[in-house]
Amino acid sequence: MSIYHRKQRWKLWLALGAIIIIGLSLWYTNVLVRKIAHEERVKVELWADAVRNRATLVKYTESLFNRLKTEERKRAEIWAEATRNLSITEDDEARSFYLKVVSENNTIPAIIVDQHNKINYITNVDTAGMGNTTEFKGAIKAAFSNYRPIVIDDGFSNTYYIYYQESRVFTELREVLDDIIQSFISEVVVNSASVPVVITDSAQTRIVASGNLEKNFKSDTLAMLQMASEMASENTPLKVELPDYGKCSIYYRNSFLLTQLRYYPFVQFGIITLFLLVSYLMFSLSRKAEQNQVWVGMSKETAHQLGTPLSSLIAWMEILKLKGIDEDTIAEMNKDIKRLEIITERFSKIGSIPELSEQNLETILRESIDYMRPRASKKISIELVNLQPEIPVFKVNLNQHLFEWVIENLFRNAIDAMEGQGGALLVEFGEKGKWLYIDVSDTGKGIPKSMVNTVFEPGYTSKKRGWGLGLSLSRRIIENYHRGKIFVKRSEPGKGTTFRILLPR
Repeated sequence: MSIYHRKQRWKLWLALGAIIIIGLSLWYTNVLVRKIAHEERVKVELWADAVRNRATLVKYTESLFNRLKTEERKRAEIWAEATRNLSITEDDEARSFYLKVVSENNTIPAIIVDQHNKINYITNVDTAGMGNTTEFKGAIKAAFSNYRPIVIDDGFSNTYYIYYQESRVFTELREVLDDIIQSFISEVVVNSASVPVVITDSAQTRIVASGNLEKNFKSDTLAMLQMASEMASENTPLKVELPDYGKCSIYYRNSFLLTQLRYYPFVQFGIITLFLLVSYLMFSLSRKAEQNQVWVGMSKETAHQLGTPLSSLIAWMEILKLKGIDEDTIAEMNKDIKRLEIITERFSKIGSIPELSEQNLETILRESIDYMRPRASKKISIELVNLQPEIPVFKVNLNQHLFEWVIENLFRNAIDAMEGQGGALLVEFGEKGKWLYIDVSDTGKGIPKSMVNTVFEPGYTSKKRGWGLGLSLSRRIIENYHRGKIFVKRSEPGKGTTFRILLPR
């Protein structure tokens, strides 16, 4: 099994492991969220029951207060009737009774005003700061205008008006009730369940109170009513009746902690994924830089090592010439020595910035084919085709030695792919937009789809021998040195492969 098959299998296992870990983490977090949500729901329900009980108490207190208010009105009317009868009765026993009723009123503040708006009688009233107390006007009139006056007639065609206020007991009870209502609202707003709360009136047009909201609405009634509507879709609102407000609705939602915990795993995994992605990119860049250094060092060392036997071969060629060896043989051997010199120069240029010069693309391709044709099987036909014959010359800037290396690598791979069974090697070139393109096609065994993106990785090879560096170095030469592109245009197992090279015009 090749290293790339093992690498792909490792990636699959790592991906599967990561998915399992993420799945378990999400599952466990979801379990925690459900538990916390259940506990929070129990707390909210307990709080809601307390709210209902307090609302019932407030409602009862209000009912009691209204009854006291009615009773106080009756007491005031009885006192007024006793006052009227006291002035008209002639029965001493009755007069004594009415006088007792009138004199025993020590709680209800009252004022008797005649039909001319003159004050005739004041009882249980602190007149300090009220100014003139002979006429019913100004501050004293304002203080006694809360309730409708009781009208009495003394029997002598004189009409009197009894104005009264709440008694001290009643006022104290009102203050207690107001404190209870405000305390109730405060306890609902700042609740023990620590959940966001909005209280609206019965028509849902006015905000009674709010608390624990995640942002300050600054008395924005419409925004808070919108939030109450959103809360209603999450939890059924509570209905309570409050004095001065009528039937109110209490809207609430889950706490901020539960909401944050619900989305925390996704944020956490997002941050971890970003960190792993950045780490992977940095590691890849570092690894590629290290590989580049290894390739450069290996290439230069190869060029250095080839230098010594190459010099010896040149000397031996001279000796063979002196010995009268067949000239055709000597010529072919000279071609191979020249090729070795070119290869040595190619290796020496790896890692250096190559010099590019304007070249005729067709000439370079033809020279490469002429070199490879006698070194390939006779069963393999090699053909060069200009797809745009109307263009006489295709000029391109490139480094001839390095570019020929790429072409020879593609030729050699194509010949090896046909495995001596015969076939066709077709080289086509033309112009498209801002690019010159070269297609190298063979009728070999093809490349599996799963390996199309791997063939340019260093170490990849389908041969029994070889380092698997040819295509990797070819991509480096085309993309890094010539600002071009090289890729598998198409490939089908059993039918062949086409590589495409793009070079800027």
